[in-house]
Amino acid sequence: MRSVLDAAEFRVLHHAEVWAAEPLFSQGTVDAVILDAELTDVRPIRALEHLRSALPSCPVILYASASQWEWEEEAYLLGVDYILTKPVRARLLSSLLERSWQKAGNVAGAPPSIPPPAVSTPDPSRKPDSALGALRDFSGILTHSLQTDALLREFLRLLREILGVNRAAIFLRRAGDLQSPPSLSTAPAGDFKSPALHAACALGIAPQLLNHFTLSFRGGIGAHLQRHARILRRGTAEAAGDPDIAREFELLGAQVAIPIFDRETLLGIAVFDGRLTGELFASEELSLVFHLLEELGLAIRNARLHDALAGQHGMMTDTLDQLGGAVVVVARDLGILQANHTARGLFRHGGTRPGDTFAFTDLPQSLGSKVFAALQTGTAPPPSRCKLPGTGDTTFRVVLKPFQSRSANAPEAVLLLLEDVTHADRAQQMEVEAANLRLVRKMAEQLAHEIGNSLVPISTSQQLLSEGKDNPAVRKEVTSIMGDSVRRITRLTRQMQFLSRDGLRQVESIPLAQLIEEAFAEAHAENPRASARLQYQSGGLQLSLIAERAGLKHALAEVLLNALQATPGDQPVEVESSTEIQPDGARWVRIDVRDAGGGFDADSAAHATEPFYSQRTVGLGLGLTVTRKIIELHRGRLDLHRSKPGTVSLALPAGGTDPGQIAE
Repeated sequence: MRSVLDAAEFRVLHHAEVWAAEPLFSQGTVDAVILDAELTDVRPIRALEHLRSALPSCPVILYASASQWEWEEEAYLLGVDYILTKPVRARLLSSLLERSWQKAGNVAGAPPSIPPPAVSTPDPSRKPDSALGALRDFSGILTHSLQTDALLREFLRLLREILGVNRAAIFLRRAGDLQSPPSLSTAPAGDFKSPALHAACALGIAPQLLNHFTLSFRGGIGAHLQRHARILRRGTAEAAGDPDIAREFELLGAQVAIPIFDRETLLGIAVFDGRLTGELFASEELSLVFHLLEELGLAIRNARLHDALAGQHGMMTDTLDQLGGAVVVVARDLGILQANHTARGLFRHGGTRPGDTFAFTDLPQSLGSKVFAALQTGTAPPPSRCKLPGTGDTTFRVVLKPFQSRSANAPEAVLLLLEDVTHADRAQQMEVEAANLRLVRKMAEQLAHEIGNSLVPISTSQQLLSEGKDNPAVRKEVTSIMGDSVRRITRLTRQMQFLSRDGLRQVESIPLAQLIEEAFAEAHAENPRASARLQYQSGGLQLSLIAERAGLKHALAEVLLNALQATPGDQPVEVESSTEIQPDGARWVRIDVRDAGGGFDADSAAHATEPFYSQRTVGLGLGLTVTRKIIELHRGRLDLHRSKPGTVSLALPAGGTDPGQIAE
């Protein structure tokens, strides 16, 4: 309130509660009441009732960050003139106060009207008033309002010229020390970040002294002014009784020390000697200097804030210029808040128009429309790629980011970032091609090895058959050898076919028990020497799946073949099926295949589904890779359990997948 209301017209008194201000009500000195409350319960209404009983005709304005209509209605019924929302706006508050007093008919308690000054004819021979001249001289320091050093020098120069100051020095806290301002009344000295005040400007004092002299909040003049926050004279008992204060006054050759406030914190201290004539300053003069120093403190704080903002803006500009991409920040009114050097060169085609600044119209229409849409909707579109006129085959990645505060309904600005990804895309494409070539080479090596291993028995069988074609035992042995080789090549062909497919073929409803038996028979045919048997448990449930029979049977057969190969002797391969409900309410079928082997270790569990990974000396290592591909085409998942040795789980949606969505 004090910062927005004119101190010459209004005197603002603050009380935490309405009841604490009762002594003022009886004195008849209250012209208006401004209440800060949240209209969300009955407590502000009780305070208004108490206020109205004491001041029935006094204007009341209420500020509320949150309110409810029923409590607002009660407040208006109790005589509240206006209910406003924060922040406080100076012109609006002053206008409402004046309107409230006019509405009250200038009754007792309203500020008295001031008669207009009498009109007189100026006398050309009369000299200007000295106060107006002083005001004119002090207004000259406004030209240095954003330069602290020049502002202080001009201030001391005018003090010497107007008041005849003999010697003076101003000590300030450094800008970085103001992040944790000290309390002016309760905090003990030394609790804040920096206990020192350094000389910022001096008049009539040797610089050699000030270079090695500081005032401290831990003792001396600084500690005294920090505690008492008022003017300190050298000849007083409190100054003479403190040896540190007396020593600092003596070193500086000063007679008085005045605190410098910025209305909130102790910003610094000014020390003065007497006049050039040797006379001391009167109390009225020191009081005036105190208020001038308070205004000076506000100017110093604003200058430091300006320096900090300018430094941050410069650092941000330098940072954006160092970025390889083009950065443009567009305001809601389509004004350009920031555009780095890359953006100016890119959208101006390497140059700038003389006498012209970067504007929204410099953006291509394709990008400008996206920025405009983001400003209107507040939604960032997904990153995209584009090519710009005049940049050849260069490809840019486009990213838009709206900036919107929590209280705003629309974004205040949108950041546009363009990054040249031409080389990155080419490198990625080359890496993909190289990876594909490596995969093709590895597949060729593995396939050649596997097919070669299958052809050797066929070639040998051909020789045996030609030599002993009339021998029944030879023909039987040759038939068995050739059958194994044909099965290996057939299985390899099926694996390649399933790996090359991106969708399912014909789906149908399949009884799960029948599918498991068929898959076990197929796995046993691939390993006929295995003596393990199938042990299937369904918990009495007759489960079925909507799936592609051939693909799902092959996936189960690959898992069961691994189980047969890992199960020693005639121990059973256990298969258990069950249902489970997912968090979204969907019903799934779970198939657990357990063998009597040692299970997966950490390395094999991590790589078992990768192509060509195998811990056996025969085979391509594609069994679980194909299984995972088929299960994922059915929208299911494959789990290899380390906590349950020898267990592989297949989970599939019980309802399957819409055939129209997955059929090739």
